[in-house]
Amino acid sequence: MAKSPTDSTGKTTAKKPAARKPAAKATAQPAASATGEAKAKFAKAIEEARGGAVALSKQAQDKAGAYREKIAGQSEAWIEDAKSYGDQAKQRAAELAEDGKVRASEAISGLGKIVADTAPTIDEKLGEKYGDYARTAARSIQEGAAKLEAKDLGELGGDAKEFVRKSPGLAIGLAAVAGFMLSRIFKGSSSED
Repeated sequence: MAKSPTDSTGKTTAKKPAARKPAAKATAQPAASATGEAKAKFAKAIEEARGGAVALSKQAQDKAGAYREKIAGQSEAWIEDAKSYGDQAKQRAAELAEDGKVRASEAISGLGKIVADTAPTIDEKLGEKYGDYARTAARSIQEGAAKLEAKDLGELGGDAKEFVRKSPGLAIGLAAVAGFMLSRIFKGSSSED
């Protein structure tokens, strides 16, 4: 066991604890300076991040502006191309419609000729009265074909609109019959292929 220290009179003296306050101050100063230094570094990093974000934002805006200009230039070219294609499509549709009108007129005229050619046979088999009906029908059909060929497409469109407005039920029925006939024609032509 260790002996306690004694003074000059021989009494044992208790060892006094060392003062810790100055040591605590010495430890607190380096911690405070480390915290301040860390805060300064953090603030500097925040400022650098803000600066980087501003620079990135400006760079993104510049690129977006360049892309907008590029797209604006291309969109004008695309609009011009679309107009050109639209004009070509209108022209082609007009050509096809005119061709269809001529073919329809020829077909109707041919039907009128067939009816007129069969009128003498009808006279022989059914009588002159029915033959005259056939001839009248043939004339009406051929006159209709001539009127069809004489009209331009705008007039035909107007006539079709007027017909539909006056007789919508008949127009729907004729459209259904025409659709059925076209489907049969295309079905027959596709099965031959």
